[in-house]
Amino acid sequence: MLSDEELTRYARQIVLPQLGGAGQQRLKAAKVSVVGAGGIGAAVIPALAGAGIGRITIIDPDRADLSNLHRQPIYRSRDEGEPKAALAAQFVRRLNPFVEVAGVERAIGPDNAAALLEGHDLVIDGTDNFATRLAVSDACVGLGLPLISAAAAQWQGQVALFTGKPCYRCFVGDAFDADDCDNCAELGVTGALTGLAGNLAALLAIRFLAHAGEAEPGRLTLVDGLNGTQRLIRIVADPGCKACGGSVGRSAISPS
Repeated sequence: MLSDEELTRYARQIVLPQLGGAGQQRLKAAKVSVVGAGGIGAAVIPALAGAGIGRITIIDPDRADLSNLHRQPIYRSRDEGEPKAALAAQFVRRLNPFVEVAGVERAIGPDNAAALLEGHDLVIDGTDNFATRLAVSDACVGLGLPLISAAAAQWQGQVALFTGKPCYRCFVGDAFDADDCDNCAELGVTGALTGLAGNLAALLAIRFLAHAGEAEPGRLTLVDGLNGTQRLIRIVADPGCKACGGSVGRSAISPS
């Protein structure tokens, strides 16, 4: 049940006919893992916590750096050198005491992804390299967990929901298992674009978990921040995919 304080806190979204009290209860019951507390995660985390997601697990091995601050506003200059997972968890506790949160200061990869993600209802990946993203996707396929993948580089962002077939590996193929892509340190990225991509991912998560509106798996939203345009791409399952066994989708941009 929602307390009187929760009813007041979430009143502006409970009044939405597509969400209502039942949708808010679903959000409160949900357990979401956010992989990466960088530019994408720094937008995802406040949106989920504000919306009343019941439990959030934040997985990130990195520490805050001054170069992060233009796109990661949940951190401050004084936080330099501190672990992002702990800082992000502290931010959530201050924002919403009704949300349970855990910060996990560990790198995620093929050897531990399943163990770290098991027990959640949804995973949101905003990490900055393809090897990690593929490890997370493969684990989600194996566990039967829905995955929202969000990325941003330079002026372009992308967000998609995967619930089995197709999976993220169907989209990018196997070429990036060795993590041979550039990241935002080389490519550059606009902070507002990472915030936009992260908030789109959080909005998709809220819709999916609350059963509000349509959240179609395998549909990729591409955002061009430089020209202010947006388009949709349908990802096709790859029959030879080694993860979901589901033609390799279109080329992805480097995540950030």
